[in-house]
Parts: sequence; C-alpha cells; structure tokens
Amino acid sequence: MISLSHIQRIFLARAAVDMRKQANGLAHVVTAQLDLDPLSGDVFLFLNRHRSIIKILMWDVSGYWVASKRLELGRFGHRVSATDAKGCVVLSVAEAMNIIEGINVHRATYAQHYGSLPIEK
Repeated sequence: MISLSHIQRIFLARAAVDMRKQANGLAHVVTAQLDLDPLSGDVFLFLNRHRSIIKILMWDVSGYWVASKRLELGRFGHRVSATDAKGCVVLSVAEAMNIIEGINVHRATYAQHYGSLPIEK
C-alpha cells in the first residue's frame, strides 16, 4: 500500500506523459524533464494527454512503486497556478489525494487559518 505523508514532497508533472512507461521510463522523465531525483523518496504524479489516467511513481528503500488509476468517466483535475520552473506543480497531501480521487481542485480556495495569519510585533 502506498501512503502519502506530510514529510514527502509531491510533484505533479505538467506535461502529458505516455502511459506505456513503467518505473524506469517514469524515473527518466523525472530526471530529464523535471530535473529532480527519483530516488529522493518524493512522490511524482503523471497524467496522460486526456487526463483520464494517472500514474504515481515513488521510491522506497528497496525499489520503485508504480500505481495507476483510470477514470471511467471524466478527467483528473489539476492546479496550474503554483508551478515551479521545472515544469511541475508542488502539491500538498490533500491536493494530491483530491486529484487521485478525481476531484477537480483547479478552483479550490483555502480558508485563512492560524498558520497564515500575519504576526504582529
């Protein structure tokens, strides 16, 4: 079972990926296109061109995990506003889980909470 924790960074690749790729092919996409290390323990999400299939690549101490999910109806949503220069979107665990469940987080808004309040001096 793959579980996502708040310690791991989660990246969603912006460019569509050929879903015929398995662990080695997806790891090559991570190094060549995203300029990241696939052996870092970070989690990488990839969508196909139609956004109907998602693949998850993750490294643990003994090897790669690859998980795949195909939606029967609809498309996986994704946020496009928080993109870094590497061509990927950094996601929180909650955002990643919503995307994996097929919930469109494109227009998600977040309520202001204690951690985001300005500190008064």
